[in-house]
Amino acid sequence: MTRKLKALLQAQIALMLEYRAEVFLWALATALPLILMGVWTQAAEGGGFALSPQEMARYFLCVFVVRQLSVVWVIWEFEQDVVQGRLSFKLLRPIDPYWEHLMAHLAERITRFPFAVVLVALFLLIYPPARFVPGWGDLLLGIFTALAAFMLRFLMQYTFALLSFWIERAAAVEEGWFILYLFLSGLIAPLDVFPEAVRQIAFLTPFPYLVYFPASILAGIPVSLVQGFVVLGAWGVVFLALNRWLWRRGLKQFSGMGA
Repeated sequence: MTRKLKALLQAQIALMLEYRAEVFLWALATALPLILMGVWTQAAEGGGFALSPQEMARYFLCVFVVRQLSVVWVIWEFEQDVVQGRLSFKLLRPIDPYWEHLMAHLAERITRFPFAVVLVALFLLIYPPARFVPGWGDLLLGIFTALAAFMLRFLMQYTFALLSFWIERAAAVEEGWFILYLFLSGLIAPLDVFPEAVRQIAFLTPFPYLVYFPASILAGIPVSLVQGFVVLGAWGVVFLALNRWLWRRGLKQFSGMGA
């Protein structure tokens, strides 16, 4: 299995390197947190927020980094595999298509990394208040949490992608889900500025742990580590069980369609 995954990863890296300009544009397209940083930093200067202007700047810079590690697009690829019949050929291989999609995402992360570093360096050069050096503990724990958030985000979207066995536009489900992700993940605004009642509800959903939780750890903003990892793990178990159930039922549906 290790040799198979290594071969898949190498092949996907070679493919991504053929589209370096496109990967750079993908990295640039996730620069929304850097734009929002200016808005919220200016707002924080007036007071009334739990975070200072410097903490706001650091938070959104870390959100940008987390987003570089957690972008997922598997639902659109899987949907096309089912609709166009390409999944039939992938099922002939001695490996679950899940791993091929996962290796494609990891290869894109590896290819994207140099571009993301350049973008962060340029931004820090232009906006000095955002400069800071995280402690080694925060850095390692933040990267680990960001990777865990990526795995949960990938698993969630892959689970929605399995609905392609029954509907032709499974991506529409993801688009509706993305609206909640946009507002409750901490991508648009840190959850510290939300009303207390909204925060309590949001922390029971998986969304804050996809962006806010790892970004706060990287930025040195206090968060509940125990609650974060417990909820992150619980949602991971839920979506893993749902994913495997849909996969087994979906394959029967796919065979019944004659594909």
